[in-house]
Amino acid sequence: MIKIKAIFLDRDGVINDNKKHVNKPEDLIIYEAAKNGIKLLYNEGYMIFVVTNQGGIELGHLTHERLDRIHEKLVAELEPFCKITEIMYCPDFSRESDCRKPKPGMILELAEKYDIDLNNSWMIGDMETDIEAGNSAGCKTAKIGQKSENADINGKDLEEVAYKIVSYKA
Repeated sequence: MIKIKAIFLDRDGVINDNKKHVNKPEDLIIYEAAKNGIKLLYNEGYMIFVVTNQGGIELGHLTHERLDRIHEKLVAELEPFCKITEIMYCPDFSRESDCRKPKPGMILELAEKYDIDLNNSWMIGDMETDIEAGNSAGCKTAKIGQKSENADINGKDLEEVAYKIVSYKA
């Protein structure tokens, strides 16, 4: 049986602008380069997942219900470009949490649920914690923004990283 290949995307700073915290749907501003990059990866046969730390819930800046509305807007705006299979978030602010990146909990849970081949999957993020989570889960990793020595590839935005992923040879 063929296992599924997937893209695990961090949200803030990768898909959407995070100059200010996204605490309500109107704060969500999706990058054009993210739309193009996600479409390219989706068309290459990758399942698309979002794995995001949302410690603002534990801190009281955000409710689960409001985050659901933000994610409904995200899915709707990206619908012309891809189908997001699932968005998973960690509501904890504590670094001790098993789901909060840099721990690989969210990626591993989704991999098991959807029978994903982690060796042929990618974690894409803009923080070193995203790269650490992907590496710990057994994915290849791509870093957006400041270069990371720990990532398999680096790029300025999701579109550039997507082009590098589709032509990647280990």
